Formats: sequence, structure tokens, C-alpha cells
Amino acid sequence: MKYDFDTLVERRGTHCCKFDTIPEEAGKNAIPVSIADMDLPCAEPIIRALHERIDQRIFGYTVYENEVCKEAVTGWYRKRFGWEIDKDDIFFSPGVVPALAFLIQFLTKEGDGVIIQRPVYHPFTGKVEANGRKVINSPLVRKGSTYEMDFDDLDRKFADENTKGMILCSPHNPVGRVWREDELRKIVDIAKKYDKWIISDEIHADLTRIGVTHTPLLKLAPDYSDRIIVCTAPSKTFNLAGMQFSNIIIPNKEYQKQWNEVVSNRLSVGMCSPFGLTAIIAAYTEGEEWLDQARAYIDGNIRYIESFVKENLPKAAVMDCQGTYLVWLDLNEYCSDPEKLEELMVRKAGIVFDEGYIFGPEGNGFERINAATQRSTVEACMNRMKAALDTL
Repeated sequence: MKYDFDTLVERRGTHCCKFDTIPEEAGKNAIPVSIADMDLPCAEPIIRALHERIDQRIFGYTVYENEVCKEAVTGWYRKRFGWEIDKDDIFFSPGVVPALAFLIQFLTKEGDGVIIQRPVYHPFTGKVEANGRKVINSPLVRKGSTYEMDFDDLDRKFADENTKGMILCSPHNPVGRVWREDELRKIVDIAKKYDKWIISDEIHADLTRIGVTHTPLLKLAPDYSDRIIVCTAPSKTFNLAGMQFSNIIIPNKEYQKQWNEVVSNRLSVGMCSPFGLTAIIAAYTEGEEWLDQARAYIDGNIRYIESFVKENLPKAAVMDCQGTYLVWLDLNEYCSDPEKLEELMVRKAGIVFDEGYIFGPEGNGFERINAATQRSTVEACMNRMKAALDTL
């Protein structure tokens, strides 16, 4: 079927994080392009499956460990990426961020170091520090309109005996890089050299630009599978974040035991929502047509932003977005003070972004724009931004 992504869906008044937590100073007509969920309605097969589940009228305890769910997950990654996943290696988590916290607890002890690569998704910093561990930053290096890894710096930081492992963002949020196979192989080789683990957050794996392919780390490096954990989810892919559902791939049998001890036994996390289970099965078995159309629509929005900036904001720079639906926009030539920039966007423009500084000081002067919304919203956002920046 042909999906309509242009029609606005009213999300205000639904207890929506993006719309119902807008700061008052942004005004009643504020445009939120912040929190990373889509404003695009879900795939029809998912909606239909949820209606059918509701019609059953009983919503009791629901088991994630079932053949139908595991086959849906493995079938999706086999078809889309050629990645064969052992069903026994898949573990449930209510989200990737909770999974990071769980994993940090049993892979490290207080005071241990964990490598991240800023500017990066801010919960990486938050969960490491909240658990009493030390953030070891190996910052990405900007090269024109893209970013690269500093492998020499990464080697030095892996070499420290107090550094126990790394959280990799792949594809990278917010800079939009889809890492090449040679880059991923270098990470694995360095980690292997020092016998350190890698947690690869691949939640945006399905959301690359048309023609760009993501490489699952475990598919690339089966030789190091005992030290790699991959976090996946349908949440970003199919706009199901509220279903609280993710799939954590853990090949190491000892790590599996530790997961069961910490997550299942100690924290009593394991039962999933009946709606989450229903949605994930429908998404992975019937959602491909919707996803292909959504990706094309998002690509069009990103091209619009790139063109608008080139024509109207000559001192701004859009980073090359190879993956995710998030645009990383450099406004430092207009305003390098992150507090003033935020105030300008919120109070004068009436736009709510995820401000660049939350991704680390390397993000000062940047805005992250969520392009997974209606084109009319993107256009309004960019015109408001221009009007505000023209006052400087």
C-alpha cells in the first residue's frame, strides 16, 4: 500500500514526551524536532495486529522467549543484512539504554573506565557515570562535513588497564556516520589486541540513507564474538519506542549467565508487554514495505534541509547524514555560545531541538534536527530558524 506521511498527526495531549514536555517559553505553537521518535504513523500491519490483540480482551503476563518472536527477529536480520543470529543468543530488554546500564553493571566494577566517542548519544555518558564508572572519551575528529575516528587515540585508551571496554554507536547518533567495514575492523582489532569488550548500539541500523548499508559488528567479526554484544530494537525503525522492546545479542555463554543473574534474577526484568510482543512480530514480518517508503520520505526531508541551508544559511554547515533520521547542523558561525543558541531557538524561533551540548562539549554550537516528521513541519522549522538567525 502507499503510505501517507504528509498528513499531520496530533500528538499533543497524548502524554507524548516530544510534544507534552515543551518548555512554556517556546510558546503554544512551538515546533519540537527533538526526541528521536517519528511523527509518521506506524505501518498498517502493526496497527491491525494490535487491534486483533486488543480484541482478545485479556492482557496477562507475556513470554518473550517464544519461537514466533525469535524467528521474526532472526528472519529480519537474515533478510536485511545477511546476518545469521543464533536464537539462543537473543535476550529481552525494555530498551537499549536500560540494556547499557545492565551490561555496565556486570562487565565492570566501580571506577572502571568505559570508552565512548563524543559527540555521542548522551545516555552513554549518563549510564556510565550513574553506575560509578569513568567515561573515557575518544572524541571523533571532524573532517569537513563528516567525522572520523582517531584510531591512535583509541589504541592508547584501550591500552589502559583500567579501561574495560567500549560502547560503540553504529550508525552514529548524532553525527550520522555509517561506519565502513574497514573502520569497524580496526576497532575490533584494537579491542582484540588488549582483550577488551565492545557493546555495539545498532538501534539505527535499519535507518540508513537509500543506497547506504549498515554492517552488523557481529557479522563482521565472528572471530571476536565472545567479546562483542550488539543492541538492536524495532523502536527507531518502526516508531515503536513506547512499546519498550529491544533485542540484545549476547554470544558469550558466561555473559549470558551474568545477564540472567543481574537482569532476570536480581532486577526481575524479563516479562514483556503483550502489545510490544505483538508489534515486534508484525513489524519484523510485515513491516518492510512501510520501512522502505518511510526511508525514502526521510531521505527527501534531509535533502530539503541540506538544500535550504545551502541557499539560506551560508554560515551554517550540515554534516553528511549517512544514517539515522537525525541531522547534525553546525551553527557555530552564527552563535557558538550553547546557552544563547538554545535561548534563541526556543524563545525567538519557537523550535525545540536536542541541543548539541547534551552530546558533549564537542557538540557546542550544534543543533540536532529530527527529520522523521511531516515535510510541512520541516519547512516551518527551517524558516523559523532562518528568521531567528537573521536577527543576529
